[in-house]
Amino acid sequence: MSLKATITDVGMRAINTLHRGVLAATGGRLGSRLGTMDVVELHTIGRTSGRRRTTMLTTPISDAEKLVLVASKGGSDSHPAWYLNLRSNPEVEVTVSGETRKMRARTASPEEKDELWPRIVGAYPGYARYQRKTGRDIPVVICEPRDAD
Repeated sequence: MSLKATITDVGMRAINTLHRGVLAATGGRLGSRLGTMDVVELHTIGRTSGRRRTTMLTTPISDAEKLVLVASKGGSDSHPAWYLNLRSNPEVEVTVSGETRKMRARTASPEEKDELWPRIVGAYPGYARYQRKTGRDIPVVICEPRDAD
């Protein structure tokens, strides 16, 4: 891993920790939205550790049937760890406004991404900048409710 990638990863972990702290300290009154997007806690299982991992993300599209995430990592040339984790184990949990839902995550097909992308960029134009910044195709993830286990 390059020094730049290491610095990016450390910075993102620090921001995640701080964000979780603000949410907890304020009972969700601060930090539950970023612009027009809801903030979510994505709970995955680590692909190598097998341990539960939690990442703070935003969702540009969210309704009762699906929640959309963007694996942008700020336009980095590598995928975020949370995306690699859910590819290995798509059974995830997502916490929004204090409510945790069991969901199944999948990478959107190219056709689905083409349909969703204008709405994603409409919610946060930075995603378009991130895509221009990197040579990788930034994955769009669709999380859908799963039946109770």
